[in-house]
Amino acid sequence: MRILTASDRTLLVEAADLDEAMRLNLAWDGVPGIVERIPGARTVLVRFDPVRTSAAALAAVLEATEVDAEHTTHAREVTVPVHYDGEDLAEVAGLLGVSAEELVNRHLAADWQVAFSGFAPGFGYVVSGDPLFDVPRRSSPRTRVPAGSVALAGQFTGVYPRESPGGWQLIGRTDAVMWDIDREPPALLAPGVSVRFERAGRDAVVGQTSENRDDLASRRGVAARHAGATPSRLGFPTGAAVEIVRPSLQLLVQDAGRPGHAALGVSASGAADRTALRDANRAVGNDPAAAVLESVGGAVLRFHGDGVAAVTGAIGTLTLTDADGIVRTIGHGEPFATADGDLLALGHPSHGLRYVIGVRGGFAAASALGSRASDTLAGLGPAALASGDVIAIGDAGVHTVAPRPVARELPASGDLVELTITLGPRDDWFTAAALEVLTGQEWLVTPRSDRVGIRLQGDVPLERAEQGELPSEGAVTGAIQVPPDGQPVLFLPDHPLTGGYPIIGALTDHCLDTAAQLPPGARIRFRIEEGLS
Repeated sequence: MRILTASDRTLLVEAADLDEAMRLNLAWDGVPGIVERIPGARTVLVRFDPVRTSAAALAAVLEATEVDAEHTTHAREVTVPVHYDGEDLAEVAGLLGVSAEELVNRHLAADWQVAFSGFAPGFGYVVSGDPLFDVPRRSSPRTRVPAGSVALAGQFTGVYPRESPGGWQLIGRTDAVMWDIDREPPALLAPGVSVRFERAGRDAVVGQTSENRDDLASRRGVAARHAGATPSRLGFPTGAAVEIVRPSLQLLVQDAGRPGHAALGVSASGAADRTALRDANRAVGNDPAAAVLESVGGAVLRFHGDGVAAVTGAIGTLTLTDADGIVRTIGHGEPFATADGDLLALGHPSHGLRYVIGVRGGFAAASALGSRASDTLAGLGPAALASGDVIAIGDAGVHTVAPRPVARELPASGDLVELTITLGPRDDWFTAAALEVLTGQEWLVTPRSDRVGIRLQGDVPLERAEQGELPSEGAVTGAIQVPPDGQPVLFLPDHPLTGGYPIIGALTDHCLDTAAQLPPGARIRFRIEEGLS
């Protein structure tokens, strides 16, 4: 066992193989201070609460844990019908030195079991004892893999629950629904499940495809979706609602997220700027985790009924126009009264990137797995808001309103921001020169960034010392993952839970909210903070 620093609140434990990783993951269930565990192909990512334990103390406990010799038993069995017509089938068969028909027959005959979940909700890493299945990923990942694609990578079979990018080798497709939020459990291929693949016939599957089901699920929580929505046509009291007049580049419902569902392949997601979330809810008297709106750039909202609102996060011009056309300026972070018909206009931010709009009572979008957060990678929670959408206001306001929060210095485009990081867990996959480049040069925040991650660009790419493939392992928000081109991606809340590119370091927790407010054109310089030795 080797224990590595994955962030200032996370350890990555290396195991000898997949079986030992699964047994370690089970053995650490209930260890005090552990918040969440994410098993991988040969590792277990352990996230901990620094108030209850330290990295060094937890590492000592993990090392001393006695591990059962037996692997987890099968929880249940499922059958997945497959059309074996994937575009990589012949090429993979050639790589493995067998015919396409033999590859299919051995895939059908093998005893498969879901070892762990990751990448996306419902994506199970399914393993068998057949040594044939050890397949390299594609050298260049596809930008679009259709939902239901059955694929191979390493020793695993996986089924893509929804359309997404991916680098696995495609051997077939299925119409089986991999992820259904209304099913228990939502993931068809949950850890421990025994899987049997069979050839699909014309009538093998009845019902919605996983892509259609995900599309419907992603739209839950939007109270009304039509242009020109009027109060008389809403399905809830008009005394508590907000209408989207003009959306921003991305306007989402967010709250504190849904931690604790890593076993299902579900990341915590939630507000990218947690400080702005807390400040907005405190300003209007809500519980700290109540649902808010997160806006990338300017937007215009109309209030139905009287209430109280506040805008935090990014800094820009805020105006409120009443029914008589009278315009007044709103102070950043200050609670303000709203009347029926008022229009709130958020100007383009001068500093920061994401506004957070809180209303007294919180937004009453439908929840998924106990949270109203919109996870853009997983397609979980409410869809992005569009012009004409109207959202009900709930009853989360139980406290008195608060004064303006402490002022924050947020970056503008062109500003240089210093962010502290811990090295690891895979800094040893890079050359000594790459580690110097990581902290020695500035990194530009590119426009190709979103809630999944910030794509950075530096004059000198990070050079790897290890050129092989890294078995899939867990990742945290703030992780700095390095693709083959050497230009890092800084993970934000909607990142995949597991991945196969090495992570050279991770932001310390207190830098995460600043990272969420980095606009395109901002520059970053990383500074190393020592982790677990």
